[in-house]
Amino acid sequence: MTNKATKAPVSEFIRHHFRHFNAAALIDASDGYRSHLDGGGSMLVTLAGAMSTAELGLSLAEMIRSGKVQAISCTGANLEEDVFNLVAHDYYERVPNYRDLTAADEAELLSRHMNRVTDTCIPEMEAMRRIESAVLEEWVAADKAGERLFPHEFMYRIIRSGKLADSYQIDPKNSWIVAAAERDLPMFVPGWEDSTLGNMYSGHCIEGHVKNVHTVRTGIEYMMQLAEWYTNT
Repeated sequence: MTNKATKAPVSEFIRHHFRHFNAAALIDASDGYRSHLDGGGSMLVTLAGAMSTAELGLSLAEMIRSGKVQAISCTGANLEEDVFNLVAHDYYERVPNYRDLTAADEAELLSRHMNRVTDTCIPEMEAMRRIESAVLEEWVAADKAGERLFPHEFMYRIIRSGKLADSYQIDPKNSWIVAAAERDLPMFVPGWEDSTLGNMYSGHCIEGHVKNVHTVRTGIEYMMQLAEWYTNT
């Protein structure tokens, strides 16, 4: 956040209207963020919940490219769901009346392989299975080569290979994982094992498609990497 940001329309609006209570805390936070970066500090951004499905990439990707984010710690769901949205955005469905869904309504969504996250449904075949196919190639190749990589490193390989480019359904400038791959951003995803792709990886290990279960590096190793990054930054 450069000093120019204080003159931006959004900044002017916030400073004029957000004067008290939690609203004022937003100004304090943004000022603190700016001061931290201006002082040479590094910013570790954490992502929880379904922020990637909420399309946080619309803002986070530009923040990454602008050098306002130096590392990310996120859930396995946020790591994969940004890529799901990247390749299957047009197949997503919104359910505005999700609070009123009956058991029959939920069963109908399930029958169409639509995975509901509050008011947004992620299509299994166009999103999850498409990415599973791409990442399985990388898992198997790494396994045969005796390599061990973190989950986000496999995602970076897929993005950089261009193998998914023809399937993009949003402008890649709005994908935070694409931006992170471009900058080789440090990332920590210690809970990846219970994500959708984590479960798929377990299945492929059980079926013998991946021989060494440690081909994907573990959450404990992520925590060790995080500690090293933190102490060295």
